Amino acid sequence: MSERVTVELLKAFLDAFNRHDLDAIMDYFADECVFYMPRGASPRGDRYVGKDDVRAGLAKRFIGIPDVHCGEDQHWVCGDVGISEWTLTGTSMSGQHLEVRGIDLLEFAGGKIRRKDSFWKIRE
Repeated sequence: MSERVTVELLKAFLDAFNRHDLDAIMDYFADECVFYMPRGASPRGDRYVGKDDVRAGLAKRFIGIPDVHCGEDQHWVCGDVGISEWTLTGTSMSGQHLEVRGIDLLEFAGGKIRRKDSFWKIRE
């Protein structure tokens, strides 16, 4: 994988997410990584640190929303930061249909994701 952050890299990462391919997803993360979920007990959302913890957090997401998918995506790169905007759809285990617009802020180091911070619009 190139050390350069590109729109193609961001699209490939999102594609791995949409396939729910945890092995492929985790190939994009640095060993020392942090992932902030859009929901959680703290104002910043649940926090996962390190590849094992991030993998567990993502697995939890795929269990909680088994058909989760991000579409209508756009991507931008500014140096070592990538921004991916998308519409997340899916159905939670409780049967709640989700459709929210959101973004991922992705900070890279050496071509790998060092920090992923996800944000969703709140629907009322």
